[in-house]
Amino acid sequence: MHRSSFIFAVFAVVLSGFAVPAQAFDATVLDAVVRLKPDWSLQARGVGAQGAPRDPEGTGVAVLTGGYIATNAHVIGDAKNVEVMLADGRVFASNIIGRDPLTDIALLKIEGDVPVLPLAPSPQLADPVCAIGNQFGLGLSVTCGVVSALARSGVGFNQIEDFIQTDASVNPGGSGGALVDADQRLVGLVSAIFTKNSDADIGVNFATSAALLMRVVTDLRDFGMVRPGRVGLEVAAVPPALQADTGGVMVALIDIDGPAFQAGIEAADIITKINNLRVTSLAQATAAFYMVRPGDPVSVSVRRGDALRTVTLTVAEP
Repeated sequence: MHRSSFIFAVFAVVLSGFAVPAQAFDATVLDAVVRLKPDWSLQARGVGAQGAPRDPEGTGVAVLTGGYIATNAHVIGDAKNVEVMLADGRVFASNIIGRDPLTDIALLKIEGDVPVLPLAPSPQLADPVCAIGNQFGLGLSVTCGVVSALARSGVGFNQIEDFIQTDASVNPGGSGGALVDADQRLVGLVSAIFTKNSDADIGVNFATSAALLMRVVTDLRDFGMVRPGRVGLEVAAVPPALQADTGGVMVALIDIDGPAFQAGIEAADIITKINNLRVTSLAQATAAFYMVRPGDPVSVSVRRGDALRTVTLTVAEP
């Protein structure tokens, strides 16, 4: 049976009135997910982002060997100390390695062994997924659903977004948890609940993609901050007069000493894809370029008049 036809035992997907056979959920996956208890300053202890009450606990996921735990920056806030509780009940103090405010990702380190989940390949729409998190501080629990959308950006939570949308239920305290696939591989870092006037789940939840997560945490581990690459261009929205003829984003400015110009890209070119990802907005283009490191190659498809071509450039140091 193809992997995407398997689902976890904790939920069933109904197709044409018939339940798909279920695959057992291996509870050992919870060993890679931890509970977090930040020690906030007295001034920040009462409320969190947008005036909502702060959750007393949050969630983290082991993403790199050596005791490195990823979570959302908003989960730990301005805390100087964060207590980490493993699934087996052991409790550790952690060091805050770094925070990336553009993506709302933070990296902690503990002096303890935590198994790291394998990374999943890019998911497909309607793939079954489960969110593992410390909902309402009650302890780790599992909720399941499907991948509802991919490459969401411009949602409004962070400056840089590459979200996987899911209908798997997520509630306060679940931020920083793991979104895993049917083979219990890491799909993304549970990051945000889309609500209107209440901090409650309504079935539209977001996880930062594993690709963006690993790009950020690797830099935080190695440098304490994210080192952005330099592509050497700035983009703008396609003028309304051209929108009936082309999607993408327009190259507004270009550095004649930068990688983009050297690869043959010119001002007024229309970027339609970055690394084979279709680009439909400025937010998508910004996120796609943010995910490549200095020295990495990146393919860019551009339209100039009626001609469409793909070039490869090497990202430069900032």
